[in-house]
Amino acid sequence: AGIVHRLDKDTSGVMVVGKTLAAVTALSRAIAARAVQRHYHALVHGAVAWSERSIDAPMARDPASRVRMALVAGGKPARTDVSCLGRSAAFSALACRLHTGRTHQIRVHLASLGHPLVADALYGGAAALGLQRQALHAVQLRLQHPHSLEALHFACAPPPDFAQAWAQVVRG
Repeated sequence: AGIVHRLDKDTSGVMVVGKTLAAVTALSRAIAARAVQRHYHALVHGAVAWSERSIDAPMARDPASRVRMALVAGGKPARTDVSCLGRSAAFSALACRLHTGRTHQIRVHLASLGHPLVADALYGGAAALGLQRQALHAVQLRLQHPHSLEALHFACAPPPDFAQAWAQVVRG
C-alpha cells in the first residue's frame, strides 16, 4: 500500500492511495502516462485579465533555493490549464487542470504570471481572505481502476477556511 500522488504541504483535497503494490504501480504508471485527470481550485492575488489560459513551461529545482521550484529552460515539461471562475478587484478564483504533476507546479506557474496563490509565502503570496495556508484545494480526480478498469471519479468539498475565502471572491 502507498500514496500514489502527493499534495503539497498545506494543500487540501483528494489524494489517491493504492491498497496493494500492484495497484500503486499501476496508478503511478497511469499518472505518468497522463491518464489521471486532476482538478484543483486556487485563489490568487490580482484580477486575471483572461478567462482561460494554458501554461506550458518547463520546471526544475530553483538553482538559488533548494526548497523552491522554478521555470527553467531544459527543465521537465509542465502544463497547467487554468480557467477563471470569478474575480474581484484584488483576487481571482481559478480552476486548474494538471496535465503533468511537477512539485509545486500550480504554485510556480501562477506565480510566474504575477498571480501567486493567496497565503503562499514561498512564491510571493501574502496571507489574505482569512487564509493562513496556501489557497489550493484538490477538488477532484478521475481515473481508471487499476484492476477492474472501471472509470472512477472522486471529489472533495473544500474545508471551511478555503470555502469561506472562495465565497468572498466567487459570489452567487
